[in-house]
Amino acid sequence: MPTLTGLAPDPRQPGYWLVEVDRGRFASLPQEALEPMPLAVGRELSSAVLDRLQELADIEAAYRAALRALARRGHATWDLRRRLVQKQHPPVAVGSALERLAARGLLDDERFASEYAASRAARGRGPARLIKDLLAQGVDRRSAEAAVTRAFADEGLDPEREARAVAEKRAVQLVGVPVAVRKRRLMAFLMRRGYAGPAVKALIEELCT
Repeated sequence: MPTLTGLAPDPRQPGYWLVEVDRGRFASLPQEALEPMPLAVGRELSSAVLDRLQELADIEAAYRAALRALARRGHATWDLRRRLVQKQHPPVAVGSALERLAARGLLDDERFASEYAASRAARGRGPARLIKDLLAQGVDRRSAEAAVTRAFADEGLDPEREARAVAEKRAVQLVGVPVAVRKRRLMAFLMRRGYAGPAVKALIEELCT
């Protein structure tokens, strides 16, 4: 049976303990998770205890990977879960890690949606594109639509006015292109940017006469 050969505070991470099994480092794990367990240096580890230590190690690995991902940029819960599972973290461990992040206020889909919509609305993306992008990352439609509406209001942006500004700039670049082709290209461009609907069609007719 494997033997616990080391158990001591992790000097690099307060609140964590370094666990050593058979004289090899096993993991650095939260002290509060280890306290209920019957651990004593020199004692053999039962299968149940070893399985629990492995489970905690898997959760900790997923948690730290999630923290690194969030340090680079924001993520919606579903998207972060997908990325961690793709990196071979066990799904159960990923679920526990994400719950921990949410409890600490580090993972919040509504906050992510608001920040995502605000930053990209300021770069000229339209409402339809922003909602589509948020839905693709797993944000629910209600939160996505509310975040986009709030972003345009907070930034003082009018979707129709923004669509006109984007369309006029692109239309200048298409001068000399046959009218029918110009309309198709301008429509495709605006749709990629997230602008669509009757008002956009009328705008294209106006700019491509």
